[in-house]
Amino acid sequence: KLRHGGGEVIGEASTSLGQIVSTKSQTLALTRLTGGGKRKEAGSITIKAEEVSSLAETLDMRWYAQKVDKKDFFGKSDPYLQFARSNPDGSFSVVHRTEFIKNTLNPSWKPFKLSSQKLCNSDMERMIQISCWDWDRDGSSDFIGSCETSLRALKAAKLPFKMDLINPAKKRSKKSYKNSGTLVLESIVVSRLYSFLDYITHGCELNFVVGVDFTGSNGDPRSPGSLHSITSGSMNEYQNALWSVGKVCEQYDSDKQFPSFGFGAKIPPHQTFSDIFPLNLNMQAPDCFGIDGIMAAYQQCVYQVKLWGPTNAAPIVNRVADMAQQEHQRIKSLSSRVKLAKSYYVLLLLTDGVLTDMQETKKAVIRASHLPMSIIIVGVGAADFKDMDELDGDDERLRLGTSVAERDIVQFVPFRKYSTAPAALAKEVLAEIPTQLVEYMHAHGLQPPAL
Repeated sequence: KLRHGGGEVIGEASTSLGQIVSTKSQTLALTRLTGGGKRKEAGSITIKAEEVSSLAETLDMRWYAQKVDKKDFFGKSDPYLQFARSNPDGSFSVVHRTEFIKNTLNPSWKPFKLSSQKLCNSDMERMIQISCWDWDRDGSSDFIGSCETSLRALKAAKLPFKMDLINPAKKRSKKSYKNSGTLVLESIVVSRLYSFLDYITHGCELNFVVGVDFTGSNGDPRSPGSLHSITSGSMNEYQNALWSVGKVCEQYDSDKQFPSFGFGAKIPPHQTFSDIFPLNLNMQAPDCFGIDGIMAAYQQCVYQVKLWGPTNAAPIVNRVADMAQQEHQRIKSLSSRVKLAKSYYVLLLLTDGVLTDMQETKKAVIRASHLPMSIIIVGVGAADFKDMDELDGDDERLRLGTSVAERDIVQFVPFRKYSTAPAALAKEVLAEIPTQLVEYMHAHGLQPPAL
């Protein structure tokens, strides 16, 4: 609402955060309510969005040291580096440790990446303490020496950049003390860390795909107790979840074309079982236009298919992974130094419970974790969703045998926890997408297309 200084409403308009951030600029028509209850045009308002954040860069560094102090009685030292940022109160917080190098006084550590935000909150002048320690098997470490620098000094360093490692106790006790070794910055590459908004507002497309569970465990749609039961004037849990999340998702998808699928049912015309089928039952054109198109296709599909089983999620995960694989292959084929991010896929999967093909689904998710893709699972009904919690690798990465997911790409949310709060459901469901997208883009050195 736009008001005069005294509080009188000049005009009002409605929009959403998703619409604001997905466009660089948005102009809305203002209207106001007249005394007769009618709405009258009241001009327009233009909204421009800009993310408020500090400088975000990534530092790709390689360090080595020369002639560090000997700390082990029967050997030399097992040195590692520890990076700490200074705090306003004068204390230091450790932000990174390297691996230790066995039995050497001239260690060379593997290259590693650190964000400037993590290293020093992107403050060019904030003190950074780098200390060298001797690793011990019993879990303790012996201090070798330390030095202090800043982000500005590291970025401006003339390589190789050398700093003395100083042990204050030894310096106080020995007049001839020079240092406890020399720390050397061999190489540093500074790159900008792009944000989710950088990608979305500068041309990277979010492609949403919908998958709906039509297995027999949902119950006959003609029965009032079915999770797919449709009654006049109200929506079932599947419809509620689709609408709540879909309304947000479509605002980030410019063409509003959603590939939409069902799984686990017998489909017309011959009632043959299908692990995956178009929600609109159009084999040649499975896309639905916007959330309204998805809702219409779902309502028609419910009474045209026969709910069956088993509950196999792997086929639809693999279908979307095949789409994402094409984008991944395009990225890998790029030979230019500047690589541009064009697409990222998000599968919205609605299901009522236990998966029959858990091992195959794990395999499919692990495959997808290497691709530009995320998976949102909304659990409908009151079944046991233990399988879904396992797929959602918040605590540890999903694994199957020796195969381990490259990153966590699954977000699971039980619908009934948020059934009375659709806005909270959408927020929870989409909470991890920005981080997952940025993680993939940064790992593959991708820049926003039009930045």
